[in-house]
Amino acid sequence: EVQLVESGGGSVQAGGSLRLSCTASGFTVSTYCMVWFRQAPGKEREEVARSYIGPIRSYADSVKGRFTISKDGAKNTLYLQMNSLKPEDSAIYYCAARKGCSGSRLKDFTYWGQGTQVTVSS
Repeated sequence: EVQLVESGGGSVQAGGSLRLSCTASGFTVSTYCMVWFRQAPGKEREEVARSYIGPIRSYADSVKGRFTISKDGAKNTLYLQMNSLKPEDSAIYYCAARKGCSGSRLKDFTYWGQGTQVTVSS
């Protein structure tokens, strides 16, 4: 059975850090395009960071320089290290996977996690 299970969310003050984890089962993260999305109340789900099949990574402008996406093949886990957090980073964070890495339509992602809440207070 294919599963993505996120963890690591929580409440933190502005300027703090969190590390989100997304552990996969049923497929190998290193062979998939892995992406972190987030969705704040009343807003559309937006892409935060993308890890391509290989060393290439990309980030939304709003998190560039503060967030780092990485994969651990041995643990079959995707991470999102979030530093210098701001109140506007508050959202539910989701990890998602797809075979190819071109395009950003939500429906093109094959697997989704259940989400983990991140709350940043000022």
